[in-house]
Amino acid sequence: MFEKLKYWIWMSSVPGMGAKKKYDLVNHFGDPVNIWNSSKRELMDVPFLTEENVNALLDRNKRSETMGIMDALYRNGIKAITIKDPEYPDCLRNIYDPPIVLYYKGRLEIRQLSIAVVGSRRATYYGKSVAERISAELAAYGINVVSGMARGIDSSAHRGALKGGGRTIGVMGCGLDIVYPPENKELAERITESGALVSEYVPGTAPLPANFPARNRIISGISQGVLVVEAGEKSGSLITVGYALEQGREVFAVPGNINSISSAGTNRLIKEGARLVTSAEDILEEFNLIDNLNQKKEGERVKTVQKSIFSALDEKERMIAECLLEGPMHIDLLVRQCKMEMQSLNTTLVMMELKGLVEMLPGKHYRLRI
Repeated sequence: MFEKLKYWIWMSSVPGMGAKKKYDLVNHFGDPVNIWNSSKRELMDVPFLTEENVNALLDRNKRSETMGIMDALYRNGIKAITIKDPEYPDCLRNIYDPPIVLYYKGRLEIRQLSIAVVGSRRATYYGKSVAERISAELAAYGINVVSGMARGIDSSAHRGALKGGGRTIGVMGCGLDIVYPPENKELAERITESGALVSEYVPGTAPLPANFPARNRIISGISQGVLVVEAGEKSGSLITVGYALEQGREVFAVPGNINSISSAGTNRLIKEGARLVTSAEDILEEFNLIDNLNQKKEGERVKTVQKSIFSALDEKERMIAECLLEGPMHIDLLVRQCKMEMQSLNTTLVMMELKGLVEMLPGKHYRLRI
């Protein structure tokens, strides 16, 4: 198995050839080992290979690097599956240009529904909070949340999924021995505890600009639907939408302020037919997930029981608890929602923590414990 994998890894690292050409070449020869053992004449007879492609395939230096790549996989805890492996995600295998090798860290389990949540790197507070909330809701229903580990909406989506107690998959535009952006190091570690980081690039591959549009086809490819939370007219997340449409995936969008350039792309998607989304329930309805909706109704019943407990709270505590029924909330948003002074809110929250009614999460977020 180790020897067989070597040829796949070599093939995935050959430069100057796109994923589609590598996929077609493997299908042409049946197995990468047959490509490795082919002569120049045999390779030149392949109609879709250029002379540059053939020279790259015969490059001895590139071949000698393969063992070094395999060593890097081992040292960094990175696993690899090929497109011929049964564990390879079927939904990705069936796109136009699937990666012939998928590298991952963590647990790559993509059997349940997966929804990609994407958007602007330069997201507003509104966009990030919505991405986090909807991703948390999706995760709570047992849905995989897929995104690209970028700044802004992507990072908020991953964090929301983790807060919702679910699995999230981060698709990287570099080798998995590199964390990009670097400030997401802790987030990357948390993702691999229950979900996975995924890449088509071998270890040592830098996060080059050209890699990110290409990785977007994987984000949509392993998902059944793509939700765009916030995007300008020329946002890179719209590239993911293009791939999603080509792959026959559902497209969803969160509406935004019509005067905001940050929401121009999402609002246009809605005008063009994307399903308008304000909660995870909108997505569940599109996929006819009745059982999940019943669970949602049960959640509403629990909220009714919780409200009966509120009779023992004073006015300020009740106001805070009502706000937190919708899920974890940042203290700045609580100030606005409850229309309280920060000092008064802080004092009340401390008392509620002492009573075991609320708890503070990382980043000054609060949630109910009742």
